[in-house]
Amino acid sequence: MVLLRWCLLWWLLPLSSRTQKLPTRDEELFQMQIRDKAFFHDSSVIPDGAEISSYLFRDTPKRYFFVVEEDNTPLSVTVTPCDAPLEWKLSLQELPEETSGESSGDPEPLEQQQQQQITDEEGTELFAYKGNDVEYFVSSSSPSGLYQLELLSTEKDTHFKVYATTTPESDQPYPELPYDPRVDVTSLGRTTVTLAWKPSPTASLLKQPIQYCVVINKEHNFKSLCAVEAKLSADDAFMMAPKPGLDFSPFDFAHFGFPSDHLSKERNFLTKPSPKLGRHVYARPKVDIQKICIGNKNIFTVSDLKPDTQYYFDVFVVNTHSNMSTAYVGTFARTKEEAQQKTVELKDGKVTDIFVKRKGAKFLRFAPVSSHQKVTFFVHSCLDAVQIQVRRDGKLLLSHSVEGIRQFQVRGKPKAKYLIRLKGNKKGASVLKILATTRPSKQAFPSLPEDTRIKAFDKLRTCSSATVAWLGTQERNKFCIYKKEVDDNYNEDQKKREQNQCLGPDTRKKSEKVLCKYFHSQNLQKAVTTETIKGLQPGRSYVLDVYVIGHGGHSVKYQSKVVKTRKFC
Repeated sequence: MVLLRWCLLWWLLPLSSRTQKLPTRDEELFQMQIRDKAFFHDSSVIPDGAEISSYLFRDTPKRYFFVVEEDNTPLSVTVTPCDAPLEWKLSLQELPEETSGESSGDPEPLEQQQQQQITDEEGTELFAYKGNDVEYFVSSSSPSGLYQLELLSTEKDTHFKVYATTTPESDQPYPELPYDPRVDVTSLGRTTVTLAWKPSPTASLLKQPIQYCVVINKEHNFKSLCAVEAKLSADDAFMMAPKPGLDFSPFDFAHFGFPSDHLSKERNFLTKPSPKLGRHVYARPKVDIQKICIGNKNIFTVSDLKPDTQYYFDVFVVNTHSNMSTAYVGTFARTKEEAQQKTVELKDGKVTDIFVKRKGAKFLRFAPVSSHQKVTFFVHSCLDAVQIQVRRDGKLLLSHSVEGIRQFQVRGKPKAKYLIRLKGNKKGASVLKILATTRPSKQAFPSLPEDTRIKAFDKLRTCSSATVAWLGTQERNKFCIYKKEVDDNYNEDQKKREQNQCLGPDTRKKSEKVLCKYFHSQNLQKAVTTETIKGLQPGRSYVLDVYVIGHGGHSVKYQSKVVKTRKFC
């Protein structure tokens, strides 16, 4: 196996009268090769000045080689683990001396050279590291020789990146961090966190294009952007890598003397489904992680977080030309707790007004003082729909969406306590009235028809009057109609404010009242009443409101209607 690897190495090293420095950016051949990134896939050569991405199978080491041709050469090697910790080491071996056998074409001295190199295979270890940090080896003056980089992952199959250069001063491929590379939390709320960090000198001093990417998750901080991208991947990272014995390219097998035509037959055979070949495909569950790139701003507010939850925040500065990145020192913070909800006590038979914020919640408690068989809840949602849940001693009894007026009845229990949860609407704040009682006699709220619109008859409009109609119910109720003049700019926002059904006639001016009357019908199809509003001005707009008033004095407003009198009659 050792001899085989050195055969591969000597295949990669040109056999000339003088050892040549392996691919550099100054050579025309390398310029052609670096444009074709596929050339370096699985190649054992590390190109000078270009970042390569590759993979490791668990417990299977991988080796890379490069040559430093002259003594006192600067050298920098950067290894970036993705998704798993790595063990890696860098070692130096002597370059083979040229011999007369090479010029004469006699192969014998070459074999002797290989045997001589094998005896000193390990070379001199220069650097070793184990972990998941982005780690560097930097030397301002390195000796000439053959350098070997060996990598190993003992946890799982994983990806990694390697960058090596002999001109580290001029390259500066990774964006620089400021003197203080920490990410600071400048503001903390229940659902928001504001982050700030000092800008990278790469943009201001080197004039290179950069952007910042913010990463939010609940597990831990990340050391590299490549580790974030591995987490964001839907499947395990190794599924993107070639599988041993299945997907290696003919170029890889040619290193070991396998002809490509033989390989194609083997691939056809091996790719047939078999439970014994290849690796199992495991679908990775979606992770709770978010990556947001925000341009060159160095302050950012993260929103839509959960209260009382710990989050980890990382910032990466990315060179938008090379796509290479550097990690700031991440931070973490716990969002503030939800403000403790004050529980409202409901009294038996008494109407209580409740206000709920948009997407907010309110908790009510009802504890009857005497034994009871049933509890009746009357709920009047004045604006948009509200979600209501009722629990008795912790057990959920009902859960409904309430729009308009609804009545619920639950079975009672001695000394029981009832907890009512009201959840607001996404559209806006909610206003409602609620009554709980163990002795429902007459209905506290008036009954309403399914359709609470007011209909205006266009053909009956005059310059001084308007005729309207509305539906009633089988129960006899009192109806009062009011009018209010509005200008022609009366818009939807104003109309929405007028739609609060819980605002009763007591909030209106006496001058706006038209009349009050009682009506009902056992036949719902005939439960219709009409009314003509007189004394209006020509060409003016009026808002008409109808209130139905129940036995307990509680009123409900129908949907407002805007009418306009004729200008000429």
